[in-house]
Amino acid sequence: MELINRSAIIVVPAQPFLDWLHQVDPTSSQLTLADLRREPAIYLVAECESKDEALDGLRGGISRIFEEQLDGWYRVPAAWPKERDRRTFLRWFECSFHSVIFDLGTDRLQHERS
Repeated sequence: MELINRSAIIVVPAQPFLDWLHQVDPTSSQLTLADLRREPAIYLVAECESKDEALDGLRGGISRIFEEQLDGWYRVPAAWPKERDRRTFLRWFECSFHSVIFDLGTDRLQHERS
């Protein structure tokens, strides 16, 4: 087991995200917040000491994360909200911060660009 030099932000949809999804996609009417939160996204960030510091470190990445989350549930960019800044992001998603990340794997880490 190795401690790695990263922190993590776990991102889960909040009620405004679900409200938007129900509005743009009639087939989603049976989905609940619990359904959307079943498999949260985990983003590794540079090592830092607080959630605010981690979010500050994301800067332009918040828009990318926002778009990735939207695309995961509804793939029509024209229906996505126009405002995808930090303030909107923090209303639409709940984020938890984790400063200690252990790697329990024995194989080499691989990186893929998205």
